[in-house]
Amino acid sequence: MMARASGGPPREVLEVDWTFFGELCRALALRVATQFDPEIVVGIAKAGVIPGAVVASILQRDFVSMNVTRSAADVRPTLVTAPPLVSVQGRRVLIVDETCDSGDTLKLALASVRELRPAAVKTAVSFKTGAYEPDFHALATESAIILPWDREIVSGGELVMRPEYAAWRRAAGQAVNTSR
Repeated sequence: MMARASGGPPREVLEVDWTFFGELCRALALRVATQFDPEIVVGIAKAGVIPGAVVASILQRDFVSMNVTRSAADVRPTLVTAPPLVSVQGRRVLIVDETCDSGDTLKLALASVRELRPAAVKTAVSFKTGAYEPDFHALATESAIILPWDREIVSGGELVMRPEYAAWRRAAGQAVNTSR
């Protein structure tokens, strides 16, 4: 789930559909391919695994994941699982996440991967939403992002819009459409 570092309601909300997401992945893969030739792509679970796998497929590279989590937007992330040593040691690695605001998650992922001694490591995100500068990004925006795979949750046996996303949309003066 994409969260604002400030914890307050966003000024604008950008709701991403699957078509737009595909275009962003293609743009990100092209940006990476012009400046870096990764041998493997590491997606940061949960939401970074999806763009990471798509970018890896477009670049025709191997893909693995790592898990970094945080309990709240104002809490520093923690490493749950690192990528396998044999997958990154001595190889050119591209770390992918869905968004980057403070850079805390990417910094932790970079430190973890660097401990495994890759030949080179770069970072990429679909959305750059804050001051931290990843090596590559598809789109820079200050908007809060609602991703197509993260928009709805199961509540009471039904799919409903994630409550915090509905609150963001209301705060931004946008209609809350709970069905697709």
